[in-house]
Amino acid sequence: MTFQRPSFRHPELPPNAAGYSRRDYEGAVSTLCAGCGHDSICSAIIQSCFDLALPPHRIVKMSGIGCSSKTPAYFLGKSHGFNSVHGRMPSIATGANMANRDLIYLGVSGDGDTASIGMGQFVHAVRRNLNMLYIVMNNGCYGLTKGQYSATADRGSKSKKGGVNALESIDLCELAIQLGAGFVARSFSGDKQQLVPLIKAGLSHRGLSFIDVISPCVTFNNNPESTKSYHWVREHSEATNTFDFVPFRQAITTDYGDDTIQEVALHDDSVIHLHKHRDAPDITDRRQAIDNLEDHKAQGVILTGVLYVNPDSMDTHEILNTCTRPLNSLVEVDLCPGPAALDAINERHR
Repeated sequence: MTFQRPSFRHPELPPNAAGYSRRDYEGAVSTLCAGCGHDSICSAIIQSCFDLALPPHRIVKMSGIGCSSKTPAYFLGKSHGFNSVHGRMPSIATGANMANRDLIYLGVSGDGDTASIGMGQFVHAVRRNLNMLYIVMNNGCYGLTKGQYSATADRGSKSKKGGVNALESIDLCELAIQLGAGFVARSFSGDKQQLVPLIKAGLSHRGLSFIDVISPCVTFNNNPESTKSYHWVREHSEATNTFDFVPFRQAITTDYGDDTIQEVALHDDSVIHLHKHRDAPDITDRRQAIDNLEDHKAQGVILTGVLYVNPDSMDTHEILNTCTRPLNSLVEVDLCPGPAALDAINERHR
């Protein structure tokens, strides 16, 4: 039996600033397990793109293999999409981004797809600061192959099968910060109030934006002894800050209490307002960001929220000084301008 979303929508539901309805950002009905955290992330992506009034036809959604990589079918049904082989999403996204820099790139992956077979691809996409939002739906296990531990499973964590993970975990947020990602955050699939503004900020940042979302696997890894379960994350998480994301088209106003406020302007003139405790570290300082993650990890606490932002981040095209036109629009006369142009280039180097 197949299911379809109901075609009826309340006639008075307001469209966004670009004239699109929320329906324009939805996809097919999910076939994931009931209660899967990935579905909550899909809903947050839909809400974020609707709120930002992004034209669906300008968004490219990329994925690899795994439960998480199935999810692009469930959102942005009117956008471009490419489902790559296992772990190869970053290189496909790199090629597409180099061909057409004018589109908005959203990569969705899992902890197995990124932290195991795709680790090399992830590392080089981050160090190149590819202009894309990279979301990892992190459940600490391989949900498509009966729940084996993934590389992000915490040492000492116990799966539903009862085995204790004896290996060290890979912290993808720390790795992304070390490698030069311009925007790094972590969230929980069950906290939509935090996740939606994080996704909106990530989509507005130029360069690689990385969000690690703890997304419990209800079938294999949601028992209380698992550090990726709903119960454990709710009991052992702490937000770095609360924050507002203010798109440039909105009037920017502030009205805050006594705690310190850190304002970070993004490349499109949108602003993040961070409401911090007085002793909170500076999220624009890479060293403090990593130290903060390690300090909380030593206390058995998952740190969520905005972890690091580089306001001066440059994307791959700026680093490589590529032409401003999309490469797929160049024709023969652009690529082969003739001997006179070559002579002029050589003359500049004499």
